[in-house]
Amino acid sequence: MFRLRSVNSCLRRLLHGGTVCRDQVLEQLQVCSAEGQLFDVVGKNKAKLTVNHVSCAVGMLWQFQREKPQLLRTVELIKSHPQFLTLRVLAENKIALMEDFMLVDMLYIFLRLYVDPHDSLIQQLVSEAWLRIDRFPMTSLSKFAICLTDQQLQHSPLMGHITNIVDKKLSSIDDARILTTFMISTSSLASSRLRDAFIRRADNLLDTMDHLSYNNPRRVVQFMRNIKYVHRPLLEKCNQILLCNVPRMDAENIGIILGLYQSLQFNNCDFRLAAKQRLIELIDSTTDALSFPKLFVALAPMASPDMREGLENTAFLLADELSAQQAVAVAEALEEIQSRNLSLLNKIASVIQRNLHIYKPMEVARITRTLYLLQYQNPELFTKLKDMLVKLLQRSVFPSEVTMLIRVLSTLPCPQLDEGVKSRVEAVVTQCNLNELNTISFAVAKWIRNDPSYSHNTPSRYVRLLQTLNQCGHKRLQTADRIDLVLEELRYVTGEWFEEMLLQETMVTLQRMMDQINGTNVLEVALFLTRMNHLCPPLMDRIASVAIKDIDKIHYSAIYTILLPFTVLNYDPAISDEFYEVCIQHFTAHIKSFDPHMLVLLAYTLAVADYFPEELVREIFSIDFLRKLDSQLETLPDSLNMRTRLRLMELNRAVCLGCPEFQVPWFHDLYCQQIQKNGNVTVSPVQQQIHKMLAEVLGGINCVRVAVVTPYFYTVDFECILDKHLRPLPYSNLSTLQISEQGKVQWETSSLENVTHELPAGAQRVVVDFLDSKCFCKNSHHMKGATLMRKRHLEILGYRVVQIPHFEWNSMELSTQDAWKNYLQKKIFT
Repeated sequence: MFRLRSVNSCLRRLLHGGTVCRDQVLEQLQVCSAEGQLFDVVGKNKAKLTVNHVSCAVGMLWQFQREKPQLLRTVELIKSHPQFLTLRVLAENKIALMEDFMLVDMLYIFLRLYVDPHDSLIQQLVSEAWLRIDRFPMTSLSKFAICLTDQQLQHSPLMGHITNIVDKKLSSIDDARILTTFMISTSSLASSRLRDAFIRRADNLLDTMDHLSYNNPRRVVQFMRNIKYVHRPLLEKCNQILLCNVPRMDAENIGIILGLYQSLQFNNCDFRLAAKQRLIELIDSTTDALSFPKLFVALAPMASPDMREGLENTAFLLADELSAQQAVAVAEALEEIQSRNLSLLNKIASVIQRNLHIYKPMEVARITRTLYLLQYQNPELFTKLKDMLVKLLQRSVFPSEVTMLIRVLSTLPCPQLDEGVKSRVEAVVTQCNLNELNTISFAVAKWIRNDPSYSHNTPSRYVRLLQTLNQCGHKRLQTADRIDLVLEELRYVTGEWFEEMLLQETMVTLQRMMDQINGTNVLEVALFLTRMNHLCPPLMDRIASVAIKDIDKIHYSAIYTILLPFTVLNYDPAISDEFYEVCIQHFTAHIKSFDPHMLVLLAYTLAVADYFPEELVREIFSIDFLRKLDSQLETLPDSLNMRTRLRLMELNRAVCLGCPEFQVPWFHDLYCQQIQKNGNVTVSPVQQQIHKMLAEVLGGINCVRVAVVTPYFYTVDFECILDKHLRPLPYSNLSTLQISEQGKVQWETSSLENVTHELPAGAQRVVVDFLDSKCFCKNSHHMKGATLMRKRHLEILGYRVVQIPHFEWNSMELSTQDAWKNYLQKKIFT
């Protein structure tokens, strides 16, 4: 932030011109070493204080506070001192006499000293600054922009005026601090053109700045978070500067950066490892109630179980001293690590409960969501939260705030839709974007399910509201003309209502604007298709053609996202070979720059499509890489950690089966055994039905085995053996479908040994797999890539694979016992 040099500024003004005029009041102010002394001088010289004296005194007050640790600051005492009121009155009376830089400095300092933004002094300073704004130098203008942000005036006409000035003078800004301050302040008003200009200017200035300063790159990352746009080359440049500064950072700054990275879905291995090491170093010196919560929030998600326990014990001891906001932050960290420390949670909840009256609407929503996810049992607290949410909702006028409050309110026991809530929803729904409409539909669906008056006919109040949501969604899509705006609204959309009501219209809209797909937004299109599990050949062909044409404009790390819909949905574009070749060449040139977990995910995605670039495979299955991956996994969120480990196993299996010439060893036996032990497969009624009929078709229950584990740990639904004349062969042991009371298949301990027995000459093992809806694209019967890869691998292992799609088994043609049996006979014996 901007550092004030009030005393020096006073001296420069008084000494300017070469003639030294002794100013006794100034001299008395200069020798003050504490607030009390300064207020004494002010009190004794009220009638003599000029605008320069007031400026100097106010600047020194802030300087005294800045030099103190946060815990020792005395802003409240200063505000209550009679002479502080004197300075405020004098400052307000002398606004017209202030120079431009002094005017902005005074506004900045008074806001830092917590003078209310609605106070007449602040209002007068802002009004005067507005009159002079066009002549402000960039330094003062950027500080004024900060002041407006502090007053939550980011969307005001005044900030719009500043944005326009910055747009015109951007090329003249040579100070990275000033530039990044403008980027943050004007981020909500910057056009896409100005956004790109900011990024280019920041990219140039970061190269010339002192790399020991990490606030500038941090603000650039914050700018990307604010505008929800990731410019990967600039992000990585910022990360390199931030990484060099980790040893000098405190827990607060590390936590801020980790939070920004999380918002941008940027998991940089080197930064997380360095941050973890630095945070561990800070544990012993971070034990006060002000700094420890910041350490806890940053370190707990990356810490080992033993370290987490120590952190929780310290948090328990300090819990009663936490502020309202600190308690919320700690509670959210506990939810992130899925803590079950009830004693700590009770203490944190008690701090939250006694501070409920000071929380803002979004904070109340966060608190409710966090305590709900933690499964915290306190009906009294949840009743209070529910009443607060309803009251806040009825007063709110912002669509995003209304949407958030509604979503959280729907998680609480609420049998009926309150009329006040319904009225507020209806008042803002026409202003909502697609994501907000989807969120409201999610809440309404919950209310419908929980309403005791709901039976077969949906109450009319729900019907009308859902119809309004549908109409608003369709209208928004049909009138859209910029694909970037549509993609931004679709970024987090998911759920039944959207898929049933708006998905088809969305696909029509995206295809209508298909020519707007380019190297900048192609990632968002690919990600949306993957998330929706929707096969759309025209859009996917466009993605492939854009990737080939603009591959140099696409960051190498984005190749994973671009490939996802093609491999997940099992679609080969018309230019398939060229598409994959271009993508593979592009990321291979940067293979050493990938984070380990991203390289694993990328390699697995290619393996699904049966592509195994040798350089990629050899990189991943090297000792150095696997060692680095192990280190990184310790810092990743649990869900991403588990997903990466699973994908590494599946990649290992795919390489062993698909490319034995690489001589990559299979090293996942223990991992798979642990997964098998902890995750028994649930058997569905349909699978039980198929098992019974297979026994009849094959001639006995001992001719079919259930939940068989193959070599390389595939688990198949059923297995049988046919001799060379296609006659079923019985197993030596009877096979029974062993199911626990919880509906879990009980693993047969001899599965692996049995399947490796040699078969009689000419005999074949047959796998029968039931394919549920998850194995197909949602909008068609097109089989997905992972299911096809599984079939490919089982055939390599020597099985003949019989697949039973759910839409065939549950069709009208197969509605009798005989029809099902005939179907199985044709599948197995043909």
